[in-house]
Amino acid sequence: MTDVGRRRRPTLTAIASEAGVSAATVSKVLNGRDDVGAETRALVQRLLLEHAYLPAPKRQPLVAHRTIGLVFDDFMSPYATELIRGVTDAGTAADADVVVGRFSDGSSGYGGGAEWARRLVGSGRDGVLVVTSDLTSQQVAGFSEVHLPLVVVDPVHTPQSDVASVGATNWTGGLSATEHLISLGHRRIAHLGGPAGAAISQARLHGYRAAMENAGIPVDPALVVDGGFGFEAGRELATRLLQLAEPPTAIFAVTDVCALGVVQAAHALGVQVPGDLSVVGFDDTYLAPWLTPALTTVHTPLQDMGRYALQMLLRLIDGETVDPHHIELATELVVRDSTAPPR
Repeated sequence: MTDVGRRRRPTLTAIASEAGVSAATVSKVLNGRDDVGAETRALVQRLLLEHAYLPAPKRQPLVAHRTIGLVFDDFMSPYATELIRGVTDAGTAADADVVVGRFSDGSSGYGGGAEWARRLVGSGRDGVLVVTSDLTSQQVAGFSEVHLPLVVVDPVHTPQSDVASVGATNWTGGLSATEHLISLGHRRIAHLGGPAGAAISQARLHGYRAAMENAGIPVDPALVVDGGFGFEAGRELATRLLQLAEPPTAIFAVTDVCALGVVQAAHALGVQVPGDLSVVGFDDTYLAPWLTPALTTVHTPLQDMGRYALQMLLRLIDGETVDPHHIELATELVVRDSTAPPR
């Protein structure tokens, strides 16, 4: 072995002496500290490489660990479960923690200005995903005031143009659900909607109306009712519809959970599904194939929506510009056993 081969790697002190700096400065360069001048850093890194002290200059991580808030009006639902799966899958891939919480309105002291946003920042959130909640303009302004990135998923109302959001093609879904029932021969088709002012409810209702109009079928106002997204709303509204003098032969419900309420109401009244009544839901959650009969529904890519929303939020946290601000993922009709031609 030559003298060169036996030569030991120099100490930090020796490299510091050759560079004309302190050993502490060399240590800072080794540890990626940013409080070293560019010329000094370059000189020290060159000497470290020449003496084979490092294979390459140490690089800072490209992405820091982040904590994301995922906020729901109601996270105890199949819809929420699917979204949580998508968000947490994307969070795991991006080394981001996801903290799930409930949306708080003004009665809880979060309604005005930036107070809610400040609390989220104080609890370590780097960004927030808000799902199916009705954000006020003051709350949106509050997020902007404290520079807390925000993405909205399936907002109750269409958000401001500068608020990033992710949704689905609800109008197209409503159209395809109603066209399916029309193709089976139904003419008295009821639409059981969610809250009247909710954007997704309105989009699905407009799709229903478009399909009826395209087929030349008049819409009976008595068959268009609004309520909520949940089971109780579905059961109560369906009970009223099925007790009309001329009840519907088919019901298009705004969600799968709402459709479950419809099926329960039909069962209680001795109405057979799909023999006497066809039922279509919306979202295609894990609940749909488990029902008896298995539910025909409109598939909404909820897990993909969660993934896209998380990725969009991480880009905003990293200071990137998100364009377009609103993304809609495609829906698709899934035909199962709850629909059939009318008797």
